[in-house]
Amino acid sequence: MRRIQIIVALLMTANGIAMDQGRLVDEQKVGSRFLPAPRTVRIYLPPSYASSPRRRYPVLYLHDGQNVFSAAGTNCCFGWGSWELDKTVDRLVAGKKMREIIMVALDNSPERYLEYRGPAYPYSEKELQGLRRRPLAPGDNTRFENYARFLAEELKPKIDREYRTYKGADNTAVMGSSLGGICSLALAWDHPKVFGGAASLSGSYQIEKKNFLENVLRCYHRKPKPILVYLDSGMIDFTGDDDGRKDTAAVTAELRRIGWKAEKNLKYFADLRPLNDAELEKAGLRRDKWKEAQKSQHNEFYWRQRVWQALVFLFPAK
Repeated sequence: MRRIQIIVALLMTANGIAMDQGRLVDEQKVGSRFLPAPRTVRIYLPPSYASSPRRRYPVLYLHDGQNVFSAAGTNCCFGWGSWELDKTVDRLVAGKKMREIIMVALDNSPERYLEYRGPAYPYSEKELQGLRRRPLAPGDNTRFENYARFLAEELKPKIDREYRTYKGADNTAVMGSSLGGICSLALAWDHPKVFGGAASLSGSYQIEKKNFLENVLRCYHRKPKPILVYLDSGMIDFTGDDDGRKDTAAVTAELRRIGWKAEKNLKYFADLRPLNDAELEKAGLRRDKWKEAQKSQHNEFYWRQRVWQALVFLFPAK
């Protein structure tokens, strides 16, 4: 069965019965002693939240929060549209493919790269002197560490106070794409007692001289950390490269070496080809984006198509 048909079939509800829908809470600004300015946060509450006042829910934290919910519109993100995560989660829940969850989406900031890049490569002075162009804040992890502290020490406790959540790491995950992908895995790696799951879609593991792969994972020789990990990539991107496929496969291989087990606490998916015209039309992409969509899988459209796999893996129906 073609990939798009699998997705459509998975998301359909039984017998055409109208499904319950979650609710997007009005966005809010959350202040921080770690960040230079308040951060915009958007929250999705699951379908049963209002009708089941004693029920608690797992929580998924999301980077690039301005792009992940349907309220962003169909023409955002340079015409690719949003992730439509609220609609996808509603359909998966209605189809009994995943648990109901709360989603907390954080907008990015002008310092997106420095906040999301994970552990910075430790340049030596000799290396820096040999570069034609000096990298951003070489070797300085401050922004990433401050972003991590905001999430773990300020935002998560606030969400746990104000909403009915399961507070434990085994019910808390973090997800992102591109830079947000490497950020998600790095956050869970550094804070496994806070984030028990991480999803990385088209993760940018090539940045910082592949520092996370080469100097974090390949140097690690202890037991696996207690986190679920979802990784994926396409096979082509707008630069003419492979959407990080080789590096994502290498990250997956290192996790397996350490002791992660496929389909148990690790899932890897490679989207091996772009969609054709018929599939793009069926998926509802604007016609003027079709040519570009066949040359790059590094965009919100493709993340929207395959994010269901991450959701089902991190929050399987019980």
